[in-house]
Amino acid sequence: MAESCISCNTGTRGEVLMAQNLVMQNLEFKLIVPLWGGSEYIELNQLLKLVGQCDSGGAGKVLVAGGTVLVDGKVELRKTCKVRTGSIVTLGGVRITVKAA
Repeated sequence: MAESCISCNTGTRGEVLMAQNLVMQNLEFKLIVPLWGGSEYIELNQLLKLVGQCDSGGAGKVLVAGGTVLVDGKVELRKTCKVRTGSIVTLGGVRITVKAA
């Protein structure tokens, strides 16, 4: 069984990248878009909370501010970045794919 990579978030940037190559947990988040024209996105800090990578949106903001979150392969520092269908968010050893519901 693969080891969890949650502790990799506290290491140096090189350790996090090495851990991503060894163990990657894949999660899927289904984004529901209302027919009447509601939001077509989810804020990054809220996504991290909803998939269980942190306990609150505030904790998600701290993760993002630390530079450990990638959106579509690029470091994302905007805490409320709009994540849309088709985006891939990576945090330590976790890859979150956002899909339409």
